[in-house]
Amino acid sequence: MSLKGLFITGTNTDVGKTHTAVVLAKTLTSNGIQVIPRKPVESGCNFENDQLIPADATALKLAASYNGLLSDVCPFRFHECTSPRRAAFLANQVLTTRQLADVCRFGAEQGFLLVEGAGGYYSPLSEDGLNSDLAEELGLPVLLVAQDVLGAINQVLLSVEAIKKSGLELRAVILNQVKGYQMPDSVSNLEELHPMLDCAVYTQPYNEQIGDNDMPADLIQLLTR
Repeated sequence: MSLKGLFITGTNTDVGKTHTAVVLAKTLTSNGIQVIPRKPVESGCNFENDQLIPADATALKLAASYNGLLSDVCPFRFHECTSPRRAAFLANQVLTTRQLADVCRFGAEQGFLLVEGAGGYYSPLSEDGLNSDLAEELGLPVLLVAQDVLGAINQVLLSVEAIKKSGLELRAVILNQVKGYQMPDSVSNLEELHPMLDCAVYTQPYNEQIGDNDMPADLIQLLTR
């Protein structure tokens, strides 16, 4: 089954994938596009009323105005703040890439499938695979997210090489600005990456409220084509 959608991955953990996914989901929804949000596994979840609540998946569900269940968005949740594969192991559970892919595909033919990975592109995700393996299984175009900091160019180029090795289409790279971080005046990751890549590169301003800024119309058009 060929799906229309996007796989969001990062150069590392905590680079702003969820922020980017939420901005994208809100923008698409406001433009009348039905978003099917999926973050199939999330670790580092907190307990509320004896239930593990996935914060990232919850934000994604709300941003997409998704009428389905939170368990559809993220059925596999773990408390330990480590890779999903390690967290599952510590919880005496076994996750497979096929299980995660099936979760993503369920009901996805009804709209635009927006899948957020966990950690970086080569971060461990399941017992038998990495984020890259899930991306390959789904076959969706990829959006790469990085922090706009010194050293980002190396991280982006390594991730881009890995994505291309997977045979997937890289639609764009987004550089997330970081609160309180002062980039040296002589450095511009955006300007340096443009001639190095054959995909679009954008910066995304920091916002205290997750998903509160807008995504440029040309980027939206590129990501949904």
